[in-house]
Amino acid sequence: MTKSELIDKITAKVNVLAKKADADVALNTILDELRGSLIAGESVLLTGFGTFKVIERAERKGHNPKTHEPITIPAKRVAKFIPAKSLKKAIN
Repeated sequence: MTKSELIDKITAKVNVLAKKADADVALNTILDELRGSLIAGESVLLTGFGTFKVIERAERKGHNPKTHEPITIPAKRVAKFIPAKSLKKAIN
């Protein structure tokens, strides 16, 4: 599903947001707040859906797949999603 398709579904289901523009603003606001929280290093818990959090990946050794030369992959922060138990159950 694309962002545009999600906006269409929100517009169809929520009578208060009768316009696509309103649904677009609502979705963008949610995504901006989620992004801001993750940038600040905070976890975001959406009950019944899952948790978004930032984890630190340590520096590690790897290799260039083309030349097979050893390289060092630098440490970095990445976003991680952990699905809620109810979401896992619904998918399976």
